[in-house]
Amino acid sequence: MRSYAKLWTAAVAACLATLVVAALALPQSFRLTALSDVMQCLLLFSGTVSLIPHAVRSRGRLRLFWTLMATGMGFWFAYQFVWIYFEVLRRTDVPDLCAGDMILFLHIVPLMAALALRPHAPQDEYAARLRRLDFALMMVWWIYLYVLIVIPWQYVTPNIPAYNDDLNSLYLIEKVAFLGTLFLSWMGSKGGWKTFYANLFGASFTYAASSHLANWAIGHHSYYSGSLYDIPLAVSMAWITIIGLRTHEREPQAGVRSTSTSHGVWLARLGMIAAFSLPLFAAWAMLDDAVPPRIRSFRVVLTLAAAVLMGAMVFVRQRLLDWELLRLLTHSRESFTNLKRLQAQITESEKLASIGQLLGGAAHELNNPITAMLGYSDLLLCTPLTPEQSELAGRIGQHARRTRSLVASLLSFAKQGPAAMAPVDLNTLLRTAVKLSQPQWQALKIQVRTEYPQELLLVRGDSNQLLQVCVQIINDAIHAVGQRGSRTLTIAAESKNGIAIIHISDASLADTKIQTLGNVAPDLDSPETLSGLGLSACQGILEQHQGRILWRQDRNVGTTIRVEIPVIPPVPQQSSDPGVPVMWRPQPFS
Repeated sequence: MRSYAKLWTAAVAACLATLVVAALALPQSFRLTALSDVMQCLLLFSGTVSLIPHAVRSRGRLRLFWTLMATGMGFWFAYQFVWIYFEVLRRTDVPDLCAGDMILFLHIVPLMAALALRPHAPQDEYAARLRRLDFALMMVWWIYLYVLIVIPWQYVTPNIPAYNDDLNSLYLIEKVAFLGTLFLSWMGSKGGWKTFYANLFGASFTYAASSHLANWAIGHHSYYSGSLYDIPLAVSMAWITIIGLRTHEREPQAGVRSTSTSHGVWLARLGMIAAFSLPLFAAWAMLDDAVPPRIRSFRVVLTLAAAVLMGAMVFVRQRLLDWELLRLLTHSRESFTNLKRLQAQITESEKLASIGQLLGGAAHELNNPITAMLGYSDLLLCTPLTPEQSELAGRIGQHARRTRSLVASLLSFAKQGPAAMAPVDLNTLLRTAVKLSQPQWQALKIQVRTEYPQELLLVRGDSNQLLQVCVQIINDAIHAVGQRGSRTLTIAAESKNGIAIIHISDASLADTKIQTLGNVAPDLDSPETLSGLGLSACQGILEQHQGRILWRQDRNVGTTIRVEIPVIPPVPQQSSDPGVPVMWRPQPFS
């Protein structure tokens, strides 16, 4: 405990000791009354001040909690000051019909409001708003009860015995309700909060018991200010200061978020019960013939006004609830839609994974016979053959190489993963792809014409995957050209509007009707058809590079393929062929 807290605690203990000594040593007198009232006022002021720093240091709901606690103690201090005003300053007894009694009754209401916030149990902002509104409803209800039951005997038709009986009964009910709520908070908390609630319950129970004992002494005409009956009351006042000082050392932190909503449900139920109790009180007010007509009229009018006010609060609460339910419904629909989309994606991923495993296994099995076919075809070409036989052997090798390229595409599709993006020179890639395809177009006696721009065509992508795309498309184009009997294939590149465009065509480059691959599926049975599975793999790679393939086949015009990839601004080059593997950097080919 800090030094100032120790001094503060010692001062509080000195006040208590002074009260005990005075109650034992001094007879009933003005001096004893003044000393008792002033000491109790100091104790209440000390308790109020000890809670204020918590409200200053805290934030959000915790600040509101400490503010309400300090407000409740402040009301109690104000009520004690009323006693000083009458018994010390005016040297007279406190009036039997005292307006300050309402302050004493209301000082428990902020304390119950603080407990309703449940600072030891975190909650979302929506729940906090609803619970604050529920508390406001309960606070209005307690004020309504006081005005309904007590005030008529004070101002409408003054009646001291009825006033005292109704005030003591209602105040007792309020204290019991507060102690019950405090006990539930104590049982439902942990750690520092549990210690805090336990001490607060002890102080409140001591106060309730001492005030009840004092009322009994007043009824037996044995009570006077400063008597021993005031000592338990002073102890409860001093206890509040100790709570404030000790909590300052161990600021209780909010615990783990609870999934239980029972507290909010019961608080809402109590609010509804309070609202629905108004008609019962109205009926009781009209049917109670034991009270004067003026009081009955006052109570009926008061109940109608309270019904309007509390009905408006219930309406606002219901609107907040409707908005929250609508928000939850919208969120649930979005979550359900996202869940269905996720399930579809998982199902598709599982299908693709199965297809990938199947393709990978099949491709590995096909590689061995294809390699053998290529070897035997090359051996045939090295042996003396007639021109017709040489052409047939060349065609066997060509189709075997196309099959090997397709198998490579299948393997790439099966193992497809995130591409390693880096700047790549598209011109160099095309030169390399044309060089790698040279055995095929030379065997078919096809003339390949290339047209490359002078400037670099830099794109961001994986050089290996893009080279695979170029080789696959050129091979498919060579195959299509060979099927048509044409002997010229044009490969050109250009940059237009931030897009790198590759044209591969055996027709005029001024093509006017190019279709997107994904929009119109080619006829796989047509002899002029490109390799659909190979182009599908290429299309998947280009989608990762934010590109696309466009194509057109016409029996009269020819075959045209166009590849589009976004370009990036040129960067300083460290080598003549950036982004291309060293083994694929051939001499320029035209």
